[in-house]
Amino acid sequence: MTMSRAKLLPLQILVAVAAILLWYLVSETALFGDPKTMRFFFSTPLDVAQRVGEWMIGGTIWYHLGITLLEAALAFVIGSVSGVLIGFWFARKPLVAGVFDPYVKAANALPRVVLAPIFALWLGLGIWSKVALGVTLVFFIVFFNVYQGVKEVSPTVLANARMLGMNERQLLRHVYLPSALSWMFSSLHTSVGFAMVGAVVGEYLGSSAGLGYLIQQAEGVFDVTGVFAGMFVLMAFVILIDWLVTRVENRLLVWRPQPAAS
Repeated sequence: MTMSRAKLLPLQILVAVAAILLWYLVSETALFGDPKTMRFFFSTPLDVAQRVGEWMIGGTIWYHLGITLLEAALAFVIGSVSGVLIGFWFARKPLVAGVFDPYVKAANALPRVVLAPIFALWLGLGIWSKVALGVTLVFFIVFFNVYQGVKEVSPTVLANARMLGMNERQLLRHVYLPSALSWMFSSLHTSVGFAMVGAVVGEYLGSSAGLGYLIQQAEGVFDVTGVFAGMFVLMAFVILIDWLVTRVENRLLVWRPQPAAS
């Protein structure tokens, strides 16, 4: 059963309102314990909103947010483009895929947090160590989805296209690429968040600017309000970027049949 956006949005807002209301009850009333203790651990919705407002009006947040968005954007673009290209290559070259398969799986199994100090050692504490960490998170998501999308091409469609005389370039444009687009955009939605995670985690472990730096500084002095404020700014911009990806997806996949409503 599908639901229109006009009906879905109020329900999504209702969930957010309910979560904020529960947060308010936890931090401002005695229903869940001593309010002073709860505020120390969870802050309050009003305090967090006030901190975000102060950051925006005072201009503190924009510089740090710009650094994080730059790192995430570079990680997203580099990881996505390399994932798409190598995913297509592996899917079209079974021998190459077979040879490198165990190494790709082994690299994907590496915990990314362990790589962060190594990238900092190799690339310094500037933006490129954060970009490298983000790329390792984005690349494998896009790679495996594109690889699977190309492999899922219908043999019947492929055989008919070859019977019509399509060469490899035409097959790539008219058969393989449309087949992989849905898989690719599915991975891009996930990759947006992971690109931001890579940037923020890298900043958290070592930097002098960015949202991760703000969160780490606030955590260091037990400023729970600052930690929550940084997380909410991060979530807001991830939702905004994901919305932009959805707009691009709907524009490029306008030919995709819509699911039937029941």
